[in-house]
Amino acid sequence: MEQENILVNVTKRFGDFLVLEDIRFNVKNNEFLCIAGPSGCGKTTLLQTIAGITPLSHGQVLLNREAIDLQKHNIAYVFQEPSCLPWRTVQTDVRIGFEFRSNGTNCDERVEEVLKTVGLSGFENYYPNQLSGGMKQRVAIARAFAAQPDLMLMDEPFGHLDAQTRYFMQIAVRNIWEAMKASVIFVTNDVEEAVYLGDRVLVLSSLPARIKAEIPIDLPQPRDVTDKAFLQIRKTITDYIDA
Repeated sequence: MEQENILVNVTKRFGDFLVLEDIRFNVKNNEFLCIAGPSGCGKTTLLQTIAGITPLSHGQVLLNREAIDLQKHNIAYVFQEPSCLPWRTVQTDVRIGFEFRSNGTNCDERVEEVLKTVGLSGFENYYPNQLSGGMKQRVAIARAFAAQPDLMLMDEPFGHLDAQTRYFMQIAVRNIWEAMKASVIFVTNDVEEAVYLGDRVLVLSSLPARIKAEIPIDLPQPRDVTDKAFLQIRKTITDYIDA
């Protein structure tokens, strides 16, 4: 059995407005956990409380039995919008995690490996204004994985991409995760995306958000979105969200 390395127990209020109510779950080492739920149910707020960006009203988030501390733990966050730095090339942007951490890793080799995995070899010296939206998001994902995070948080990173680019990005993320591993919490409004990517899916209710269901995704990779078992799991999750 894999050891749990992240424990989440959070409640969040903004004044009298209850957004997250007693949400409790764990993330196993190197697990790809997806969180789905209706639009506006607090998924982004949940990620921000886990990261320590937004303070908790009650509860705690533990990483290896210690409270998450951004000064101590390496937490990577991939936002909905591309977050490339306009004055940095692709290569120097992906290197930034090493500059902050100074962990002695072979930086050049790691950056080269991760750029190849996300399909950006040959674009090392390009600037963000020379890249498409999908390529910018690949830079953000490469930067996050290259830093070898203790925890990767991904907040609907493909929500603004067209369908074809989104599909390519799903494959790229799964490939880089399988190659480099990390504990991932991935928020999405797309149920098919959650089933395609996740080892497990947590379904949140509408506000105040609670966990309605926990669905294991015991399907082989690469996954076939037309497979009967895949479609049944997608329907089960959709039914929970729509109920």
